[in-house]
Amino acid sequence: MVTFLPSRPGPLADVPAFTRAIGGAESNVACTLAAAGHRARWVSRVGTDGFGDHLLDTVAAYGVDTGAVRRDPHRPTGVYFRTDADRATDAHEVVYYRAGSAASAMSPATVPYAAVAGARILHLTGITAALSADCRALLHELTAPRPGRPLVSFDVNHRPALWRDGTAPEVLRELADRADLVLVGTDEAERLWGTADPAALRALLPGPAALVVKDGARTALVLERTAARPGPPGVAGTEDTGGTPGTSGPEGSEGTPGATGPEGAAGPSGATGPDTLTVVPAPRVEVVSAVGAGDAFAAGFLSGTLRGLDARARLRHGHLMAAAALTAPGDLAAPPRRARADRLAALGADAWGRLHLGPGWTSAGTEADEEVRTR
Repeated sequence: MVTFLPSRPGPLADVPAFTRAIGGAESNVACTLAAAGHRARWVSRVGTDGFGDHLLDTVAAYGVDTGAVRRDPHRPTGVYFRTDADRATDAHEVVYYRAGSAASAMSPATVPYAAVAGARILHLTGITAALSADCRALLHELTAPRPGRPLVSFDVNHRPALWRDGTAPEVLRELADRADLVLVGTDEAERLWGTADPAALRALLPGPAALVVKDGARTALVLERTAARPGPPGVAGTEDTGGTPGTSGPEGSEGTPGATGPEGAAGPSGATGPDTLTVVPAPRVEVVSAVGAGDAFAAGFLSGTLRGLDARARLRHGHLMAAAALTAPGDLAAPPRRARADRLAALGADAWGRLHLGPGWTSAGTEADEEVRTR
């Protein structure tokens, strides 16, 4: 979508002017991954209007492959307006103009599976499922088990304003349970399913090999089944205790709809062994804008997955990408250079706990600056 950002704080009724930008969870993830050095493809539909031109040009400028995006001559490109307040507060307002949009006409008939089949990871979100019955059918098709299926990443991304029929809890639970990797925030899990307890969420979503639960500015954790193992199910817990991240694996292949691609796991893992729990606290961040942080976290976690990093490093890279978005205006922000992010992700637990990131941290500084910020 094209998003219009307010020129000043306050309710929409009092904002006199807006700045045009781009938005959309999947395209945000694709752009961030491309900016971080991975190959990404965005698959969608936009109108043949000027907003569609702007979207395609801007997303492509990030290095994203837009060759699979289709233009719809009969439907407009979606737009939305928002305030600059955090989505978690009552002060946040968002108004969508996307009913009947080109993207809402996506379906199994208009988005061929071949457009996503070559990805290592296929990243989807619950926002698409809310747009229309056809979009819902498309996600059902893309998450269906099949030989050679990309690893399916699903960000729940519950937007109450898009769900008026009361079906969100069951639809999003079913789609998430068909994925290999699921990301969900504690606030949306509480709204949808009445709980943010990781064990209860795992009971609701037994299918994914990895379940990431994000608790805002506090922590993020992943419950992960790396292989089917004998013995009774259970959880092996670990906290962030320092050390170095896992070694790098093969680099970024194509992604899609917000997609991108990882570590060659095709389709649902079928792992039935006990979960390994890894918990990583978030660094302290001087927040400029809270919008876009969830998409940035997803991009950081997927980047670590593409590189074959261990669970702690993947969570830390998620936090660092989120911090980049939090310390910049708008939905998208330049990610830290990979070498810089790797140095920060490799900090010991004490230094990581002292990390304090403010505006400009992704582009400024040396290792010495980082040491000052962690004292």
